[in-house]
Amino acid sequence: MAKVEPKPRATAAEEARPLYVGGRWADETPTFDVVNPYTGDRVAQVHKAERATVEEAIARAVESFAETRRLPTYERGEILLGISRRIAERAEEFARTIALEAGKPIRDARAEVARAVSTFRIASEEARRFGGELLPLDITPAAVRRVGLTRRFPRGPVAAISPFNFPLNLACHKVAPAIAVGCPVVLKPASKVPLTALLLAEVVAESDWPAGAFSVLPADRQVGDLLVTDPRFAVLSFTGSPAVGWDMKARAGAKKKVVLELGGNAGMIVDETADLEHAARRGAVGAFSYAGQVCISVQRIFVLSRVRDRFLDAFLRQVASLRLGDPLDESTDVGPMIDDESAARTREWVEEAVAAGATLLAGGRPDPARPRLFPPTVLADVPRGLRIECEEAFAPVVLVERVDTFEEALGRVNDSRFGLQAGVFTNDQRHVWQAFETLEVGGVIVNDAPSFRVDSMPYGGVKDSGFGREGLRYAMEDMTEIRVLVLDRPG
Repeated sequence: MAKVEPKPRATAAEEARPLYVGGRWADETPTFDVVNPYTGDRVAQVHKAERATVEEAIARAVESFAETRRLPTYERGEILLGISRRIAERAEEFARTIALEAGKPIRDARAEVARAVSTFRIASEEARRFGGELLPLDITPAAVRRVGLTRRFPRGPVAAISPFNFPLNLACHKVAPAIAVGCPVVLKPASKVPLTALLLAEVVAESDWPAGAFSVLPADRQVGDLLVTDPRFAVLSFTGSPAVGWDMKARAGAKKKVVLELGGNAGMIVDETADLEHAARRGAVGAFSYAGQVCISVQRIFVLSRVRDRFLDAFLRQVASLRLGDPLDESTDVGPMIDDESAARTREWVEEAVAAGATLLAGGRPDPARPRLFPPTVLADVPRGLRIECEEAFAPVVLVERVDTFEEALGRVNDSRFGLQAGVFTNDQRHVWQAFETLEVGGVIVNDAPSFRVDSMPYGGVKDSGFGREGLRYAMEDMTEIRVLVLDRPG
């Protein structure tokens, strides 16, 4: 296999970080600044992909597909396992990079890196057991001697576009399944957080994955759109906002497989049988981890009337205990929002709700000198139809609402154009099954927040939350096509 020399470790004093383009480190393009959301200081400069760079990456991906599609299973499995181990060896470097460029608290950044290690390990295991099936075809007299075999084959090059909020693990959820099935990948990370993806490129470059079969291209949206429209890509996998994702699908072309994970305004239900202290703890974590900038962050909590006050007391105690501050401080629970625009939008939506009659129970008033440090905010009695209630907040804001029946709670969760995941706190098995059969979401999480996710499970949504599923085996299915072989037994 063609190999590339690993790029030397970057330091803060070095020149701008180069791109990784189909096996080479490219530094001939313009640069842009990567900014620390907490301090506002420049973390690094990074070279930005141009049209010629993208064209080179696509051409290398197409060329390398002839090799990657024929890699035997054991080699793909070993490549993935090697990448997993190398990420683990550089775990603290990855975590610190995430904290610096994304503003994620260092403890959460370490947890993300640990998940990425697991993501590649699971992909290695799935590659080894990703098989087909034997089909009896003698269900009709005309096929009495025939038998069918199925096998999945890689579709082709994958265009992967990842978001800022999980700059490592959500990129891994596109790269790892592609390697597992033998598809080249061109990855465009969010422009605010390219450094983590470039670290991943260093790790992949040190592996035995063919050099031309992976690229990392920080780029503006106009250049990044080339990945969306180019017909040489067989798969487009995008994680991000609904408006951008559906527009991409419309422009991607009819023949391209498109997978969209687009977020939501996740609902959480607490009934009379729930452990209220546990629900309050997990609800606070689910609402305010990474300043609520998570697709499955808890945004709406519906509590049965008989336990609403007790739950709210416990929940507000949990919220008050959260520490807001520097992401590199080990004691920080909630760090900054990604930029001033996001913080300003959040404040506008909260003020709109209060002006309309909502009750502000906590937070809501950031220090004007540090607007990105938006305090954990709790609202109650929010009128229906306001933006904070029906749109995706993607912010450290949660609504706590009283409902009279479990059926009303289910209806309120479903009364949304989104449907990613929902959480149900209950010890009533009837409510568990009722929620599973009724809620219009991709996943129902029992006795935990909707932000719960294990990297092997199918993850994705319905309605405006997208379609297709991440989670290693499920993403591998989207990146492959099934083919049947029919054999005629002599006799």
